[in-house]
Amino acid sequence: MEKKIGKVTPSCKIAAGLFWADYAVLGAQVQELEAAGVDWLHIEVRDGKYMDFGMPRGGFDIIEATRKSTHLEIEAQLQMVRPGFDVFRQLADLGVNLITLPLETMGELTMQAVSFIKDVLGLKAGVWAWQGTPISAFEQYMQPYIDIVEYESRAYFWARETGKSPHTMDPMMIDNILRLRRMVEDAGLGASIDVMEDGGLNAGNVADFIAAGMTVGEFSSPLLKGPNGKLQPGTGEIEAAVKKLRAVMDEASRRLKIEE
Repeated sequence: MEKKIGKVTPSCKIAAGLFWADYAVLGAQVQELEAAGVDWLHIEVRDGKYMDFGMPRGGFDIIEATRKSTHLEIEAQLQMVRPGFDVFRQLADLGVNLITLPLETMGELTMQAVSFIKDVLGLKAGVWAWQGTPISAFEQYMQPYIDIVEYESRAYFWARETGKSPHTMDPMMIDNILRLRRMVEDAGLGASIDVMEDGGLNAGNVADFIAAGMTVGEFSSPLLKGPNGKLQPGTGEIEAAVKKLRAVMDEASRRLKIEE
């Protein structure tokens, strides 16, 4: 398994989010995403309290099924209220490679949790926050033991539009990613901390974020949804979606390198 998380590469990477996976054929979808060339898998792990969703989504059973279906690294983005060491241990036992912690709920426990994840479990660790959290909240996490920082655009999950992302991409998000990238560079960690934009990215806007310094983008709707609903394995749709996105991202990364 080639390790991609926390290793900044010349071309922007793809973290394939499983939020819009069809759980009836989850294993086959994961295998097609891997074969098509995504860099790792991004799973949102919820406790049913964070954001007051009526039901948890992306639970431990989903991680277990995903791990059995792929050799790729798996990220567990925790959308939970102050998860503890027992949760981190369970995730490690299930084969997760990266745990990203929510700044809004972890508060003063964030660094203690990062230390446990890195030193005791030997996993990669990151921090993330929703749009609306001040970018300055990330400043003290510009440290060598952080592998990734993630900022997620606002979303209206209560709306279900076929083939579209529930995220709303405000223009200010580009500046937010630019500021995060500058923080990483100013700390001298440009080669070891990934900067991810999460939600609302697609082939039409991803180049602007790459130009701002994004090193990995999270995509779910563009890879797993279409005008007729969720993309199905065996049709070639998932591979085509990944390759379309990859082509646009590689070209944007190439242009950025030339400009630099």
